[in-house]
Amino acid sequence: MFKFVQIIINKMNFKVAVSRSEHFNSAHRLHNKNWSEAKNLDVFGKCNNPNYHGHNYELEVKVIGFVNKDTGYVIDTKQLSGLIKKHVLDKFDHKNLNLDVEEFKNLNPTAENIAIVIFKILRPFIEENYELKIKLYETPRNFVEVPY
Repeated sequence: MFKFVQIIINKMNFKVAVSRSEHFNSAHRLHNKNWSEAKNLDVFGKCNNPNYHGHNYELEVKVIGFVNKDTGYVIDTKQLSGLIKKHVLDKFDHKNLNLDVEEFKNLNPTAENIAIVIFKILRPFIEENYELKIKLYETPRNFVEVPY
């Protein structure tokens, strides 16, 4: 029976999703410099605190593709972990996103924009034939996905 299943698996191409979860802590202020202080406060509320506020972000990076017949991997999770650490965690963890991260000098660091930036950072390092998805939890109940 096992040999039969192995033959079927070898002849069929299965798309598989491989996910890596990480976390980082960052501060930010949601603020539109083209708006008045009153409008910023009205739209962003506490998140517009001039002294910033922080989150314990949970990040899920998902790579979807066909299993490589030679390695048995879609992507080596150690390689994926290293990419995330080098290009995302080292850049975002324990940083003030507005002040310390170049991408947010002129971009409001909302959860949506953070997820898009992470996607753009990682996309060049993931083979083109694989899909990349980012899920970012700002709180346990609030999260965004790119692409959705």
